[in-house]
Amino acid sequence: MSSIPTDYPKPPLPEQQQGIPGTTKDMEPKPDHGEQSYQGSGKLTGKRVIITGGDSGIGRAVAIAYAREGADLLISYLCEDNDARETADWVKKAGRTCKLVRGDISDADHCRKIVQDAVEALGGIDILVNNAAHQMTFKALTDIPDDEWEKTFATNIHSMFYLAKAAAPHMGNGAAIINTASINSDSPNPTLLAYATTKGAIQNFTAGLAQLLADKGIRVNCVAPGPVWTPLIPATMPPEDVASFGKDYPIGRAAQPRELAPPYVMLASDEASYISGATVAVTGGKPMI
Repeated sequence: MSSIPTDYPKPPLPEQQQGIPGTTKDMEPKPDHGEQSYQGSGKLTGKRVIITGGDSGIGRAVAIAYAREGADLLISYLCEDNDARETADWVKKAGRTCKLVRGDISDADHCRKIVQDAVEALGGIDILVNNAAHQMTFKALTDIPDDEWEKTFATNIHSMFYLAKAAAPHMGNGAAIINTASINSDSPNPTLLAYATTKGAIQNFTAGLAQLLADKGIRVNCVAPGPVWTPLIPATMPPEDVASFGKDYPIGRAAQPRELAPPYVMLASDEASYISGATVAVTGGKPMI
């Protein structure tokens, strides 16, 4: 009998609101990151990994899965210290190293520091997971402040360039870069205009970078999630939208972060040796074409 849950909560969810960037402890219901269910099988034994936004949400689920698959981690996060420490605890319970680095990845120098810290703490870099993101909801174009547009691009796509550029010289044949895109890459939500635009850019960046780094043996792919129950949702959406989050997808609910971990594991593993430039959609039945 599988220990993986199959009865995740469906809308309506409790209306709730948090300040940006949001915290896991204040979410209702609590998200499942695979703490009790993910079982590793050595797919990433000895791999050295950077995960941005690894403190919560998809990043935490990926961190737990990677650690249980045998990887050592550096987790980059903005300011959510309690969430980051909790994730580090789960990694350490799996018997793996976890280095935490606090700071803003919209800053190029900080991105270079993340890479240098990973090289020093882990001895090198085999996998880079560009996962951190910023979003805000606006119902009218004229409501979007210029600095909000710039912040979204700096956080969501500029950081991927800074990190990939700094990390690639430390990565060898068989290494992997995995970027978090979105269903918004192909089907943009107009109230998430800045976010959706960056997600389209991430998909294009992934496809181009895969070709640019192919001769070095570095694979580059992206995962495109649909709705996922993370702190970003109650922190950036109106309470009534939170309550119905995921309702209009064929499966009828948002994904739990734990349900996103398997494709990140697959794309990081040596079993994905011929997969590069791909987008893996995890969208609850909503097609990406």
